[in-house]
Amino acid sequence: MAVYKKTYRPYEGELTSSWSRFLVIPRYAFADLRSSRFLSLFFIGSFIYPLICALIIYVQHNASALGLLGVQGARNLISINVTFFMNLLGWQSMLALFLAAFVGPGQISPDLANNALSLYLARPFSRVEYVLGKMSVLVVLMSLMTWVPGLLCFGLQGYLEGWQWVRDNARLAFGTFFSAWIWILLLALLALALSAWVKWKPAAGGLMFGVFFVAAAFGAVINGVQRTRWGNLFNISHLVGSVWVQLFEGSNKTTNGAVFFRVQAGEELPLWCCWMALGVLCLICLYMLARKIRGAEVVR
Repeated sequence: MAVYKKTYRPYEGELTSSWSRFLVIPRYAFADLRSSRFLSLFFIGSFIYPLICALIIYVQHNASALGLLGVQGARNLISINVTFFMNLLGWQSMLALFLAAFVGPGQISPDLANNALSLYLARPFSRVEYVLGKMSVLVVLMSLMTWVPGLLCFGLQGYLEGWQWVRDNARLAFGTFFSAWIWILLLALLALALSAWVKWKPAAGGLMFGVFFVAAAFGAVINGVQRTRWGNLFNISHLVGSVWVQLFEGSNKTTNGAVFFRVQAGEELPLWCCWMALGVLCLICLYMLARKIRGAEVVR
């Protein structure tokens, strides 16, 4: 538009609050994700196991249902305890890994491939807000798959069992919430970091599984050759399982972790090493994002 015509007028409408500007990114991202039939079916199917757990809880407290099924002794077969909730979280967390491998690689790589980052950052939009907007997509989806159904099942058990059970087992709710958030933040940072560095989405999704399974196999080889247990530092499932046991049970350990997140007896690592290893992995992901999320790219 030519300046001499003096037809330019500044925008005079309502401005978006600075703290909520990053929510623009997930709003359009969720609209794109809803168009994927496979993702929609997978997301709906991920709630089958929590529904089964809720049904088990209900049936155990319903005498007429037990009589109808002819399993009056079923209350003694499945105990609603720490193992029950850890296995629920472990199963849902593994499904969250598949979700992150499918959704995560498509968050940043298209913007980098099409040089769109400069359009984002040319507006009153910081790099931190950009990363938060992209991360919130994964955080919301994985939260709905992990700690939300876990706390709902805990609430159902507490409602049917009574307030005394809730007081005695409050650590289960605490462990479910914070254990899930450790896994969610780790997956979200890793998915975004790989999406920023690997522009081909199938390769980035494959690397998500490589980081977990190939690294775990590499750690097992180190343990076997060197006859040590420190190779488990490369096994993210082992590290997460160790932290989960501490969050769920504290010092009174009665389990060896959740399903898919087992801690083999005799191969335990010091808890501070597990926390440090997970923290270092998150810092590496943040460093990878800081190197790539820039308003301009210098090509040598």
